[in-house]
Amino acid sequence: MKKRTQLVHGGTKRSQWGELSEAIFLTQGFAYDSAEQAEGRFIDCGPDEYIYARYGNPTVRMFEERIALLEGAEDGFATASGMAAVNGALVSMLKAGDHVVSARALFGSCLYILETILPRFGVEVTFVDGADLEQWRAAVRPDTRAVFFESMSNPTLELVDIAGVAQIAHAQGALVLVDNVFSTPVYSDAIAQGADVVIYSATKHIDGQGRVLGGVILGTRDFIRKTVEPYMKHTGGSMSPFTAWVLLKGIETIDLRVRAQTESALQIATALDGRPGVTRVIYPGLQGHPQHALMLRQMGKGGTMLAIDLDGGKAAAFRFLNALEVILISNNLGDAKSIATHPATTTHQRLAPELRASLGITEGLIRLSVGIEDPEDLVADVLGALAAV
Repeated sequence: MKKRTQLVHGGTKRSQWGELSEAIFLTQGFAYDSAEQAEGRFIDCGPDEYIYARYGNPTVRMFEERIALLEGAEDGFATASGMAAVNGALVSMLKAGDHVVSARALFGSCLYILETILPRFGVEVTFVDGADLEQWRAAVRPDTRAVFFESMSNPTLELVDIAGVAQIAHAQGALVLVDNVFSTPVYSDAIAQGADVVIYSATKHIDGQGRVLGGVILGTRDFIRKTVEPYMKHTGGSMSPFTAWVLLKGIETIDLRVRAQTESALQIATALDGRPGVTRVIYPGLQGHPQHALMLRQMGKGGTMLAIDLDGGKAAAFRFLNALEVILISNNLGDAKSIATHPATTTHQRLAPELRASLGITEGLIRLSVGIEDPEDLVADVLGALAAV
């Protein structure tokens, strides 16, 4: 089946009643026919057998199987949030004395795990400029256990060459872990390009309507079941069945939503490019973007996110944000509603000013997550806000 069909039908499990919409199994435990059956479950739990909701649940399993089909992964483990997925993927496989190489341009909470939590437990982390393959080549060592990066960074939309980094990492026996949120499952081909583990915050495009928190870790069956699952089920970061059901409904329409959002993002970026007062428009879908060729090879489309840098710093950015009428001010992304964010004072405010500057997060930078509204309304809204500046 092609992707859009898998999004509707993949991984579906129906009860004896043949329900059309996926069932929500709101239960924390499961009853056994006999003591012998209970004993057997704890020795070797089969694919359609369950013990406890923290270990697995039929609704959650439907979500895991459907998103794994979409990504081209062997298996997946659904988590309570996107950050639970990032933390679970890294911590489940690392131990004191291991070495990790990470791109420097990361979401603030991801950076906190790499910069603060992992070193606290004896894991050495080296940071590099993610777009520079030579820096990856110099940093990866024979004892490097993993490399980690966002395939498209938050909020400056810097792309990392997945195939290039994977070739370097695999030559030294390291696993490649990719946070793929901005690239979305619709445009992702990360596993085919060399990623071993793909991580999503399902809170974003997968839900797409701002309703729930969720995440998922995708990879080989051995990695998911022998490394991730034991850690996650014992530390309590698993997804609730209701969240899984909401996300199953979101997956059904993600292809339609993301493609429409991407077309609107290109229209907005084109309308703003070169306007007085805008020092730069950051959107890989623009032909003038320095990584446009990599975007075409890696994703095929520019995605749903763009960023603009306004002349006039924070004051100009705040005037722009406060003048918006359709686009909402929030710190979420990937929603059906268009959202504007000022990273320097919200999502990345905990970073030291010099680090923000090195990452290109200026006081005038605004991140736009483009929704499914009429693109003409969105273009008129940003141009009106720019006029107010």
